[in-house]
Amino acid sequence: MMEGSDDGPDFLSEEDRGLRAINVDLQTDAALQVDISDALSERDKVKFTVHTKSSLPNFKQNEFSVVRQHEEFIWLHDSFVENEDYAGYIIPPAPPRPDFDASREKLQKLGEGEGSMTKEEFTKMKQELEAEYLAIFKKTVAMHEVFLCRVAAHPILRKDLNFHVFLEYNQDLSVRGKNKKEKLEDFFKNMVKSADGVIVSGVKDVDDFFEHERTFLVEYHNRVKDASAKSDKMTRSHKNVADDYNRIGSSLYALGTQDSTDICKFFLKVSELFDKTRKIEARVSADEDLKLSDLLKYYLRESQAAKDLLYRRSRSLVDYENANKALDKARAKNKDVLQAETTQQICCQKFEKISESAKQELIDFKTRRVAAFRKNLVELAELELKHAKAFRGAVEFGLNGTVGNADQYRVNCTYPDALHIKTLPRQRSLHCALIHVPITSGFDEQCPVGLGNIPSTESIPSNAHYTNTVLFIFEIQQV
Repeated sequence: MMEGSDDGPDFLSEEDRGLRAINVDLQTDAALQVDISDALSERDKVKFTVHTKSSLPNFKQNEFSVVRQHEEFIWLHDSFVENEDYAGYIIPPAPPRPDFDASREKLQKLGEGEGSMTKEEFTKMKQELEAEYLAIFKKTVAMHEVFLCRVAAHPILRKDLNFHVFLEYNQDLSVRGKNKKEKLEDFFKNMVKSADGVIVSGVKDVDDFFEHERTFLVEYHNRVKDASAKSDKMTRSHKNVADDYNRIGSSLYALGTQDSTDICKFFLKVSELFDKTRKIEARVSADEDLKLSDLLKYYLRESQAAKDLLYRRSRSLVDYENANKALDKARAKNKDVLQAETTQQICCQKFEKISESAKQELIDFKTRRVAAFRKNLVELAELELKHAKAFRGAVEFGLNGTVGNADQYRVNCTYPDALHIKTLPRQRSLHCALIHVPITSGFDEQCPVGLGNIPSTESIPSNAHYTNTVLFIFEIQQV
């Protein structure tokens, strides 16, 4: 796919498109189906091929494709947010900006450290980093597709003219990213919005349904945000364990290639075991990231969109109440009554329109998220069981393996705490391997620091401590 940098294109195969789907319980309609059929990475830009099938009369053709960039997705999202006609709807959250900097940096460091690694180690790490890059790439494509599918499934937003232009116009939309001045303006707008949100949040809602939803969404958003951070920490931990398995396996492989004795052959076998468990642990991390972390991140953004909907309704309610007060003052003074009545009617109609559509939007939002979490959590539990069985099978097969002739030897492996080494049984043929495992992440060289025979536990110092070291005790029994 690449040689240490992101200079070449990356295409999604048919298989990749099936694997990268993020489940957010999207409702589909055969009348308008949108997907991203292909994607191309060119350094800091990603070009998405948006494929559309439609039987609606608004489109000139039944099937067509266009190429779009991330900035054009943001333009479409902003056009929905800025349109007053959509104030009563939950606007699907904009997809996050593609970010491959971390993967590129890792690949660059790997290329710089190639001379200090064996060919096998370099190839393995390169494959892992390329797989990590591809996973990020697939996720980026998936989030952009989810945004389009949410819009296409919405009965009102799907009719938007800008959306039709986005899907059908086969030329560049000439949309540019925001400059520093525009970003600064957005920053101040968000500050004003936050301050105004605090003000309108203190206004008691006239409808108990919306009052309950506002309280619930504030708590729900905070809980999902906390769960998302903890889920990311969990997936990183599994990834770190997989990396540790890789380092330990490489160290055992180095020990096993030192000689052709039975114990060295066993080290090679255990090295294979760690390689298998590394793959399983990496798969666990990837599945948790896809089924849980990505889902939490998506509904963190969508719950924020629901909060924005309630803010717009609360703002409309405050404007309506202020218009009522202004009308009372105008009638008391018998001045500008007609203008005040017109303003009051406009505010009333706007508030009622937002309230009507917002209620159904919040009900649909609850239905979507409950179905999505139920589906993903069930699938995640099934995958966790599958990986646990695979892990157990790999460990049992590895530890019940043989050294030398299968009819002559049985090997047991323990991984004791340094404080309990003295509890090892005496007068048995024991072998130990002290394997240095670097705590810091990165491409540290694995360092076997000891290999020897232990005739009994008498030879182990009572004050033995092994900093950053894993002590494996291998017992070879002749049967």
